[in-house]
Amino acid sequence: MATRGLLDELAAAYTQRTDVPVSFVAVGGVEAARRVADGEQFDVVALASDAIDKLVAAGRLDAAGKVDIVRSEVGIAVPADAQPPGIATEDAVRHAVRAAARIAYSTGPSGVALIALFERWGIADDIRGRLVQAPPGVPVGSLVARGEAALGFQQMSELIGVEGIRLLGPLPPEIQIVTTFSAALGLGAAQPAEVRSLLDFMASDDSAEAKRRHGMAPAPQR
Repeated sequence: MATRGLLDELAAAYTQRTDVPVSFVAVGGVEAARRVADGEQFDVVALASDAIDKLVAAGRLDAAGKVDIVRSEVGIAVPADAQPPGIATEDAVRHAVRAAARIAYSTGPSGVALIALFERWGIADDIRGRLVQAPPGVPVGSLVARGEAALGFQQMSELIGVEGIRLLGPLPPEIQIVTTFSAALGLGAAQPAEVRSLLDFMASDDSAEAKRRHGMAPAPQR
């Protein structure tokens, strides 16, 4: 879901360039990985890089066609009318978490890393009853906007433009959680040549401006 808006924009741009129609089905990453693992056929799959690697190992995606698309950072949001806490340092974020009545986080890789951070801080048990995990496909920002959480953590791209919240900014560098999102050719793809061309475009410098506009950064190419 973090790359939904970006992929829609890149698909439209690619179609305009080539007259090859492209459309992405956007679902939560856990659900997307399950559908591919269960054998559902897609020409191309875009997910967190480690999820792509697992699907390659399971024989569902083509390892040779994998490209890294973007690097995505985690941001912090509060309700639009709330007094914003400081988030400039690790200590400030830890204080904000300890003080928050409810803390929302995602089911994706950033959510897993966030819980690991709370455990490293030694506060996981203290705040466990105040944690709210957004269901797959449900934006953390929507929980914050509805007042179901006082503090929300999710990919910056998923918090940008959500009404009813105030995006405070990214986590400070010392605790930033960076996820690389990649894409790969599905084994048995109906149009493998077209998919490879699409992947080249998605990894090219021509897509960099769109990536930054969606709150992400182009991923270094290997």
